[in-house]
Amino acid sequence: MESLVEGGVAEALHDGGAEAIRRYVAACTERMAPLFVGLRAGAHGREADLDFYVASVRDLWCADQPLVDAVDRVDLLERFPELQPHEDGITGVADTYAFFAVLCLRYALPAHGSGSAADAVSCGHAALTAMGMLDQNIAGAGFLAEERRLQSVSLSGDASDLWDASVASGRERFRAVSGRLPCQ
Repeated sequence: MESLVEGGVAEALHDGGAEAIRRYVAACTERMAPLFVGLRAGAHGREADLDFYVASVRDLWCADQPLVDAVDRVDLLERFPELQPHEDGITGVADTYAFFAVLCLRYALPAHGSGSAADAVSCGHAALTAMGMLDQNIAGAGFLAEERRLQSVSLSGDASDLWDASVASGRERFRAVSGRLPCQ
């Protein structure tokens, strides 16, 4: 399957060095974080998962040095229910977007730890796939275009407002997905 990550972004990841990769995956994961944290908050028995996810996203922003425990974090993350095989697949709205948020972190951790551009592209692809799905389900939405723009911005060299933009974008995604949840 061809990646949704734009060619220029993928090329910049391959040519930009480890710190650029770490900043890119931190920003992608920050934008996806509300989809895991918000959709799993209050779920019985998931407190440790939420704490781990939030701590990992925070630690990804330390772009000047790689995560030394990235492999261990991936091992823990792969035990999350979102990454376990499902006989019927993932069908619910909350489950779908929580899955993509966990998948994004799943690729961000090794990219941050090793500087792997391939893992960074996979991280970006997960975010783009989720936003493409969200656009298909909300008339007039522009989440895919916004994600592409922010992925490009994260590699532009001027990341001064990247965290703020990523947090704001993540909130908007959560609001949109929350609006698609059935009333309880």
